[in-house]
Amino acid sequence: MNASGGRRTSLREVIEARRSAEFVGRDAELARYAQNSGMPVDDRRRRFVFHVHGTAGVGKTSLVHRLKEAAVTRGALTGYVDDSVNSVPDAMAAISAEVTRQGRRLKEFDRMLATYRQRRHEAASLVDDPDRTLTAQGGPPASHLLAARAGLIALSLVPGAGPIAGAVDPAQVAEGTAKMKARLSSHFRQDDVQLVMDPLPVLSPLFFDELEQAAADSGCGEIALFFDTYERTGAFLDSWLATLFAARRYGEPPAGLVVTTAGRRPLDRARWADSIDLVAEMPLRPFTEDEARELLTARGIVDEPVVREVLRLSGRLPVLVSMLAAHPDTAAGAVDDPSSTAVERFLSGEQDPVHRAAALDAALPRKLDEDVFAEAVDDESGTLFAWLRDMPFVDERVGLAAYHDVVRTPMLRLRRTGSPQRWIASHERLAAAFARWAATAAAGVDPRRLWSAENWRELRLEETYHRLCARPRPSLAAALRDGIGACREGTAAARAWARMLAQAGEDADTDLLRGWGRDCLAALADESRLGIDLLALLLARAELDVAGRVEALVVRARDLHNSGDYEASLADAHRALSLDPDHAPALHGRGRTLRRLGDLDAALADLDRALELEPHFGWTLAERGEVHRLAGRYEEAVADLDGAVAAGLDHHWPLASRGHALLRLGRTVEALADLDRALERKPDYVWALLRRARARGRQGDFTGALADLTRAGELAPDHPWIAGERGDTYRFAGRHEEAVAEYTRALELDPAYAWALGSRAMALEGAGRSQEALADLTRALELEPDYAWALLRRAEIRARQGDTAGARADVGRAEATAGSREARALAASGGAHALAGRHEEALADLDRALRLAPGHRPALWSRVGTNLALGRTQQALADLAELGRLPRTESEGSPQAYRPVDLPRWTGGGADSAGY
Repeated sequence: MNASGGRRTSLREVIEARRSAEFVGRDAELARYAQNSGMPVDDRRRRFVFHVHGTAGVGKTSLVHRLKEAAVTRGALTGYVDDSVNSVPDAMAAISAEVTRQGRRLKEFDRMLATYRQRRHEAASLVDDPDRTLTAQGGPPASHLLAARAGLIALSLVPGAGPIAGAVDPAQVAEGTAKMKARLSSHFRQDDVQLVMDPLPVLSPLFFDELEQAAADSGCGEIALFFDTYERTGAFLDSWLATLFAARRYGEPPAGLVVTTAGRRPLDRARWADSIDLVAEMPLRPFTEDEARELLTARGIVDEPVVREVLRLSGRLPVLVSMLAAHPDTAAGAVDDPSSTAVERFLSGEQDPVHRAAALDAALPRKLDEDVFAEAVDDESGTLFAWLRDMPFVDERVGLAAYHDVVRTPMLRLRRTGSPQRWIASHERLAAAFARWAATAAAGVDPRRLWSAENWRELRLEETYHRLCARPRPSLAAALRDGIGACREGTAAARAWARMLAQAGEDADTDLLRGWGRDCLAALADESRLGIDLLALLLARAELDVAGRVEALVVRARDLHNSGDYEASLADAHRALSLDPDHAPALHGRGRTLRRLGDLDAALADLDRALELEPHFGWTLAERGEVHRLAGRYEEAVADLDGAVAAGLDHHWPLASRGHALLRLGRTVEALADLDRALERKPDYVWALLRRARARGRQGDFTGALADLTRAGELAPDHPWIAGERGDTYRFAGRHEEAVAEYTRALELDPAYAWALGSRAMALEGAGRSQEALADLTRALELEPDYAWALLRRAEIRARQGDTAGARADVGRAEATAGSREARALAASGGAHALAGRHEEALADLDRALRLAPGHRPALWSRVGTNLALGRTQQALADLAELGRLPRTESEGSPQAYRPVDLPRWTGGGADSAGY
């Protein structure tokens, strides 16, 4: 406790207070900022963005902290961000955390941010079934094409993305966008689809609305946000901030908001053109002589010869003036290199050689804590770290100490050129220390998941940085290989890796690393491309060994798959397997893509081989179970999904997929248990809600079924098939008018939804409205002329009305459809196998027949008998229940893609089976 009995004052607070008291100069900038804060928000002279810019060492960060202190004094809510963040969501998260420390909370934003991170993780490798698209065959709808083209236009707001956007075929982007939206739509609620695909328009309004409310609650209403080291963070922050003030894409900025950015370069006036009248530039130049003298006087330095020498050596750069002022005796005997001389004189002013060595050695790590300092510096006394933290050139960043660039750079140059062998040895010692710490952090972590472990990842980056500084060329190959692992984790990790590479190039003064860092950062400019362009760069130029090429191809295949480019993904998987035919992750990845493309037999072959190589890998077991489920082999699906769960894969989608397979086997109680567990893990899992509604309906629990469908409709209000499912539930319960209302809603959402027209026709027929039913069936057949199920239902109604010729014509058309012909042949083949006692072969043919024509009576009746012969009573009962729901007809028809037997637009298990 302090003397007054209040909270204990920290050493850092003492240091900051001392530095604040000693801050001199920049009076004009401080006055301008203060004057602006006093203006009404509607005053045309008021500015909402201040951009501080100038060369390294000119005092940008010091001024930003003084501006922040001034804002705090006025009672403003404040937030500060530097280059410790790698994305806009990271920046918002850092500000939210700082607001929390000020006694306010952005609760809804924090909740949405957590949802975004979870959904982003899930969507990173989301897979689904080949028929879970939102549109008919023939390419993306016009609305998706327009959306994708708008997305390309938006890319011009991302540094380096303009040329990329111009080189991309908008039609290809549109196709990928439509496919991605289709996959996400069947897995996430509609809001989450938007959140995953374009998070900033979702997160930003919440963020700024809650900031505004928190500022109002504080009684001041002002919000002051500060974005330092903008030369590094502007690559992803600048377009966000410029758009915030120029358009409503990210919501309305709070009236009391003032943003301050600080970097080495002026703002991009082209990007800020629409709101340049809101911006005040604050170019910083070295101190005037009066300002420099004021600082020296404040430090007690008034001897004129010393003052003149400090002014000459420092070039009046504030950080060097401050440093030399701390040791005025170093300003004697000037030489001609101002920056290196300043360092040399500072070090020579230390009488204790241990301090001198410590200052140089501690400059080598990018950031310092006590553990890193102990590895960098021989500190037997244990007091040097506290001494160093009190030096004017050491800043605090996220709890770590870091040298100011203008001092660290010449110190590194002095160490590198003055003693090359010591430079190498020191960096290798630090690399070894980070390697030890990384090995400890890796304990108990799946080696395939190391890059997802933040602590390990940060340690690995520092280890790699020091190896590159020590021996750039020999260490480059391993460093570039790490870029593949960073891409596997995501773009934020890849960007941190690329920035490390670029900084190693600067600090080791090697064009080789500089060039790689620059090119890798440019390849990551387009966030929507994931790691595709960076991996292409590595594959083209990194001289990877065979194992590295395989890994890069597998990760790029995953990213291509997740961006909707399945053919390109498949090509990369083929290339990887041509290099290593027994690479389990490549087999797994190709299997999931083949499944997405509908080639279930080829997918199964790949997954079988992957499991021979890694028999107990849960994700591959789950993926093979999904293939079996799609193929109608429900027993095999359950067996694999059992294995996946037993292997520890306690994830919502394998549980839901197994639940659906159990439902198809007639094991409704077990199915409900799995679907319940899946929904406990992911309550807004639309696919599982639809499946559970089906299961509840089978048990006669129409109230529960409707509750699930209502919840699904809330989560995905624009999806017509959910309304259609509600219609089915009402129709099977005999509530035909309510069914008609739901089908009508589905058709309002999608007027070309042929299945909804056919199903509404059945509800209308049940309600005694036969003429309206005929009209709906006729309209459905105009949309889909080969819709055999609708032809048969129309034939039934026509026959009851005495239109024998019309009924016969419809039956003939139905029997002529390709699906019906093949289904009849397979049903006959299955029946023959069953009569010969070849029951497994019979089931294979009958399952195929029913995939082609769900509801095909002969196939269903044959499968009932076959399952009974095999002792599979529950499966036989399930088929009998299905037969009971089918309308009677003398001719056996086949529904097309929209027959409501198994929700064809929702057949996928859901999330990632990538696993690697």
